[in-house]
Amino acid sequence: MKVSIPTWAGRVSPVFDVARQLLVVTFEEGREFSREQAAIEETQMLARVKRVTQLDVDVLICGAISVPLEAMLVSAGVRVIPHTCGAVEEIIQAFESGHLTDKKYVMPGCCGRRRRFRGRRCEGQAGSNTPGGTA
Repeated sequence: MKVSIPTWAGRVSPVFDVARQLLVVTFEEGREFSREQAAIEETQMLARVKRVTQLDVDVLICGAISVPLEAMLVSAGVRVIPHTCGAVEEIIQAFESGHLTDKKYVMPGCCGRRRRFRGRRCEGQAGSNTPGGTA
C-alpha cells in the first residue's frame, strides 16, 4: 500500500490544492517498507489527480482539500483522509498504528474529518456544523 502526504516544513501541508511536495510511503505487511519524495508541480486539478495516480498512491493523507479535487481523487480510486495536521513523522506513525483518527491530528477549526454542511450542528458545539459525507 502506498500512502502519500503533502509536506511543508516537516509537517502536513495545510492545503493539498497548492502543495508542491509529496512524501510517498510504501507499507508492506503493515510496516513501512520505503519512502520517496515526489514533486507535484501541476496546478490544474486533473493534472494533480493524474500525478497522484501515476505514483500509484492508495491513500492520500492531507490537510484542507477542495471538494472537486477530493471527488476526482476518490473517483480515481484514491482514499482521501482530509483535515489532517501534524508533524509528518508523527502522522506516519499514527497511520501505521491505527491512531490517525485521534482528535489531536484534526486541523483546528474542523469539526471532525468529514465535510461540513450548512444548517447542521456538531454534537455539543453550539454554532458549528455537523460532519457529513465520508472520511
